[in-house]
Amino acid sequence: MADLSIDLAGIKSPNPFWLASAPPTNTGYQVQRAFEAGWGGAVWKTLGDPIINTSSRFAAVHFNGQRVAGFNNIELITDRPLEVNLKEIYETKKRFPNHAVVASLMVEPKQEKWHEIVKRAEAVGVDGLELNFGCPHGMAERGMGAASGQQPDLVEAQTYWVKEVAATPVIVKLTPNITDITVVARHAVKGGADAISLINTINSLAGVDIHSWNTIPNVGGQGAHGGYCGPAVKPIALSMVAECARDRGVGVPISGIGGISTWQDVVEFMLMGSTGIQVCTAVMHHGFRIVGEMIDGLNNYLDDKGLASVTELIGKSVPKYSNWGDLDLNYKVVARINEENCINCNKCHIACEDASHQCIDMLTDAGGKAILHVREEDCVGCNLCSIVCPADGAIDMVALDSGAVPMSWNQRQKVISSLNSSYSEAEVV
Repeated sequence: MADLSIDLAGIKSPNPFWLASAPPTNTGYQVQRAFEAGWGGAVWKTLGDPIINTSSRFAAVHFNGQRVAGFNNIELITDRPLEVNLKEIYETKKRFPNHAVVASLMVEPKQEKWHEIVKRAEAVGVDGLELNFGCPHGMAERGMGAASGQQPDLVEAQTYWVKEVAATPVIVKLTPNITDITVVARHAVKGGADAISLINTINSLAGVDIHSWNTIPNVGGQGAHGGYCGPAVKPIALSMVAECARDRGVGVPISGIGGISTWQDVVEFMLMGSTGIQVCTAVMHHGFRIVGEMIDGLNNYLDDKGLASVTELIGKSVPKYSNWGDLDLNYKVVARINEENCINCNKCHIACEDASHQCIDMLTDAGGKAILHVREEDCVGCNLCSIVCPADGAIDMVALDSGAVPMSWNQRQKVISSLNSSYSEAEVV
């Protein structure tokens, strides 16, 4: 059995499965139950000056029969006294000394405020600190959360203030509500961040009740934007993790967050550069027990791959992730339909005919049976037919030898530029 333990910038835990700072880490009772279930670490629900939360505060997006494809909340940081949280953190760490307990912090962007809360959090034995620069609602309107996280210089300054007094590793949690997340990540590192975590929730409105015309959720008939998370945000989170992982100006460990529900998700995030991961929505949907399936699945996967440690996964797919301009324009794939697996639903034909390149024909074979055939010379390899096909193994995307030398758009532009330069020189001569 592989070694699942990780070390995130000096914060050690028995496995990469952490609970994110959220409702599941609101109390010592919850965190301790989570550790008993098998979670390796927890980031405590964000500490700061206690606030007053609304009722109601959660909403979900259900899609095509799937419950909680996306999750929206307008809940803020802890609404419990700081002293109570610190007492429970101390008790939890004392009972589970080998598990990672990280304090999530959020205060006004003032040096003395950060110094004070850092000292108080570290006094009760936390293994590390996570600075919440991501919350997009409520706290942002007060100049904290995403309001800070969207200002690179302010992220750098506040990280620096924390590092002035912190004795434990500092993780900076980034907001996805920004044009280029690597810019903020670099400034966090300039400020002294030992690691970054991403993503926090995305600005959203879960929906509108078309009968009452109220937003979902609403508080006495009034709504507000909230934070979006859950499986629906995973592709966005995975992309942002990858961008930070491949950016040489970042270069610190990453704690991946966003739509992680299964052990397969964990593998994907680690391959794209995460040292460990954090989970929230899946626990709110299914409970702490899901970590058992995650641990078993990850163990079996590592054994099948012949890997001795989960850390061998970290960043292995990052070199495979680049810019569009570096992709080979001469690479060619086409769709091929396997008649023995085709159920003749015609979804591939409809999709190709209405939304792609009209290269799937409806024919009749010698026996009078209706068949579908791809005109490979017209197929652009867009994958749409294989995506909409409901029958496993009915459509394969097959690579062809185009006979052309691999060439990306960037390489093509260099060749064109070189030729133009040669022509200009010849004209001068």
